[in-house]
Amino acid sequence: MSDGWIRADWPALPGIVAGTTLRDSHYELPATAQRLNQVHGTTIVRADSALFDSGPPDADAIIADKPGSICVVRTADCLPVLFCARDGTEIGAAHAGWRGLAAGIVEKTVAAMHTPARELIAWFGPAISQPSFEVGAEVKDAFLAADTGAGAAFTQNDRGRWQADLYLLATQRLRGAGVTEIFGGGLCTYSDAARFHSYRRDGTSSRMLSFVYRP
Repeated sequence: MSDGWIRADWPALPGIVAGTTLRDSHYELPATAQRLNQVHGTTIVRADSALFDSGPPDADAIIADKPGSICVVRTADCLPVLFCARDGTEIGAAHAGWRGLAAGIVEKTVAAMHTPARELIAWFGPAISQPSFEVGAEVKDAFLAADTGAGAAFTQNDRGRWQADLYLLATQRLRGAGVTEIFGGGLCTYSDAARFHSYRRDGTSSRMLSFVYRP
């Protein structure tokens, strides 16, 4: 780990570089990194798509299989999910807030990759933790509508609202899509102000970058 970013702790092949930048770091990605206009949706694009010719496309996940590709998403409380094929030939990055998760961004990213799900590994970057993520019943209902097992990711608080576990919700979706090797998690953007941006805490537009590069 450098001073400016956290390296993904996953068993990707040597040469794959992945992780999340820290708050106020000066870590810069190469100009070849493709950026997205994230809209909390479920659109996935490939890094070599012509959609990038006119600027960042509206999308919430990016995948690539060409040497030198860099996939990146921006987050501050939402969950960044990075993907890599076990053989290092394909990579991806998804921006998974609760809306995107509920709508299937994780499963759709897996389905859009050429690599079979059983040959993928995934890493969770920093996100808001369950104790800090209070949501209304409509959020819980959105997940339960697709999977009653999602109820395990919600704990009711003393205000009658719910504390949601994005890490568990994403894990459930990944496993449902056939991805079993899942790493990372456990870092809270809201409670760790020294290292991470948090929209809920600060109300600003600042974001961290989560990225994966294949040589």
